[in-house]
Amino acid sequence: MATEATGRARVAGAFVLDAGLVVAFAVIGRASHDDDLWAGLGQTAWPFLVALVIGWALTRGWKAPAAVVRTGIGVWLATVGGGMLLRVLSGQGTALAFIIVATLSLLVLLVGWRLVAQFVARRASRSSA
Repeated sequence: MATEATGRARVAGAFVLDAGLVVAFAVIGRASHDDDLWAGLGQTAWPFLVALVIGWALTRGWKAPAAVVRTGIGVWLATVGGGMLLRVLSGQGTALAFIIVATLSLLVLLVGWRLVAQFVARRASRSSA
């Protein structure tokens, strides 16, 4: 079915976008500290990527991948909380400033794109009506 394939593509696209934004967050963070970007990127990104997958599972993000509250907020909270927990368990730093920056940055990234998508969808449905 074309509809089922389209739905799967939307889910995959949303997940890939989330993962790409988490990696972008890690890249920007490493670059802002003049760290060797490529050498430590995996170390910086993996806790948040694992937590992102957990967030998708907890929210069942595949059912409504672009939903701001149902998926976006849950995925964001799981990604930040789980990512910080995994950083602690793996001996990485969790300074208060980092926690604040990560929380706000990932809020803007993971929830922000969903807000934009919701706005665009509403405008499109109004203009087609």
